[in-house]
Amino acid sequence: MDDKTFQCDLITPQRVLFSGRVVSVRAPGTIGSFQVLYNHAPLLSSLTIGKIIIRLPDGSELLYAISGGFAEVRENRVLLLAETAERRDEIDVARAEAARDRALKRLKERSKDIDPERARAALKRALNRLQIARGG
Repeated sequence: MDDKTFQCDLITPQRVLFSGRVVSVRAPGTIGSFQVLYNHAPLLSSLTIGKIIIRLPDGSELLYAISGGFAEVRENRVLLLAETAERRDEIDVARAEAARDRALKRLKERSKDIDPERARAALKRALNRLQIARGG
């Protein structure tokens, strides 16, 4: 059987979350989600808030919530540099719910001291984390 795996590294400024051989990677590009398979063409992409799905050679999948970053694909290697990333089983649901509630409160206040763009981004990050923690 042909080895159709390639190297994938998911890194944040704080730590390496994943480094290993994979079958595929799906990432949330800023102009749309994309999937990388063995022998993919070279690619540079910015990443947005969303979900990284890493499929391992045994068929299992790892899910990560990310808040943006960059991806580089070349020579059967994927480098994912994320601002923040959490593996599905590491997400603190209570903390994500509190972040969601804070963001919703800020958006409802409509105070001139509140930056609505920041509040919307915080809400999107919290909802992404909750969705991934709950299985998707």
